[in-house]
This record gives sequence, structure tokens and C-alpha cells, in this order.
Amino acid sequence: MTPGLAFDLLLAAALIWSALRALTTADLFRAVVLFIVFGLLMALAWARLSAPDIALAEAAIGAGLTGALLLDAVGHLRAKRKPEP
Repeated sequence: MTPGLAFDLLLAAALIWSALRALTTADLFRAVVLFIVFGLLMALAWARLSAPDIALAEAAIGAGLTGALLLDAVGHLRAKRKPEP
């Protein structure tokens, strides 16, 4: 088995694992972090497929911008859940 093939199989397994964990976890913060990890791994997969433009867009929009917006939404949800004195 070549090192490139081993890395690609490991990357595919990590993508599937992070996607399943993001969908099945009950904690919203952990789900968002796993979504960001999935986006970064997907950007790496696009780079391995010789598509650097798509990889850059995935990293910037999929992991960066969307992840930041989702983290902000989780923060607002947690602030609303706290009982006011």
C-alpha cells in the first residue's frame, strides 16, 4: 500500500467519523466544532483531489464563516437558557 493511498483512506475515515459524530452528538457546541473539523478535512480532501480553488472556498466559507456564525448562534442560545434573577 502506498503512503498516498493510506493517507487518502485515513482522510476518508476521518471525514465519515466527524460527520457521524457531528450528527449524533447531543451537545450543540461539540456538534459545531465537529462541523468545523469536517469542513477543514473536506478542504484537505479537495486539495488532495487537485482542486485548490474549491479547497480554499471550503476552508473559508464552510469551516470559517459558517463555523463562526454557528458558534455565535450557540452562544446566543446558551445566554437565553440561563435563568434571569
